[in-house]
Amino acid sequence: MITKEQIAEKYKVIQDEITQALEQLDGKAKFKEEVWEREGGGGGRTRIIQHGNILEKGGVNFSAVHGELPAPIKKAFGVDEDQFFATGVSIVIHPNNPWVPIIHMNIRYFELNDQVRWFGGGIDLTPHYIFEEDARDFHQSLKDVCDKYSDKFYKEFKEWADNYFFIKHREETRGIGGIFYDKLTAEKAGISMEEIFDFSCDLGRLFPKIYTEIVNRHRDKTFTEEEKDWQLLRRGRYVEFNLVYDAGTKFGLETNGRIESILMSLPEQANWFYNFQTKPGSKEEMTSSLLKKGINWTE
Repeated sequence: MITKEQIAEKYKVIQDEITQALEQLDGKAKFKEEVWEREGGGGGRTRIIQHGNILEKGGVNFSAVHGELPAPIKKAFGVDEDQFFATGVSIVIHPNNPWVPIIHMNIRYFELNDQVRWFGGGIDLTPHYIFEEDARDFHQSLKDVCDKYSDKFYKEFKEWADNYFFIKHREETRGIGGIFYDKLTAEKAGISMEEIFDFSCDLGRLFPKIYTEIVNRHRDKTFTEEEKDWQLLRRGRYVEFNLVYDAGTKFGLETNGRIESILMSLPEQANWFYNFQTKPGSKEEMTSSLLKKGINWTE
């Protein structure tokens, strides 16, 4: 049986691989690392990159924490256990250029005891301007990884992402979705825990490959002030989701997590324009029309 220590060590390696790939992609900025300890047990490595050629702000975080499970989390999970262990890698990248999308990834493992343990995670893309080629390639890449382990994964996890990354008060999706899964066990997945772990690692290693391809398509495009304003408005929607609905943010705050690491997902700048309306026939209107659930990007 794979151990929590082995999972944490592999996730640390994946963090290393991703930060190296992103530094190479940007060509200017370098990650700064903070090693921290959590009061109550465990710690992590927060790595932040800022003010680069491509990456305005980004974080690639690793954590492995343990200790007493807070009462609200016990109630939410429906468990009676007092001790927990959780490890994972979380990533959010906010680019300078409005034509380059925001991207998020998270792979994680949670354990209460030998019988109660699961994996969670996913990847989703939040373009400021949606390009169908990017959306198709992104989703096909995710489907290829999913199909390697189960022909059910992509359909189920894509639908899960559509529902999860949904800003209810705006009645729009955060972006073009991706895949999302949580509390995935061998019984639910139909494969072993070792295979689920391998699946999570494959997702982690897909991240720099697919994002590099998309960034390089758009990184040299020029943009107007109006297009920059649209980017800042879309970032505002991203902030709304993360502060109101994101489960990882809530878990981090309720388990006395490190605030700077939890909120690294927020952009350096965002705007909220009062009652903003897109112009008929504009690129912004087209993007808004595609912020909905159920779009099949792989056909």
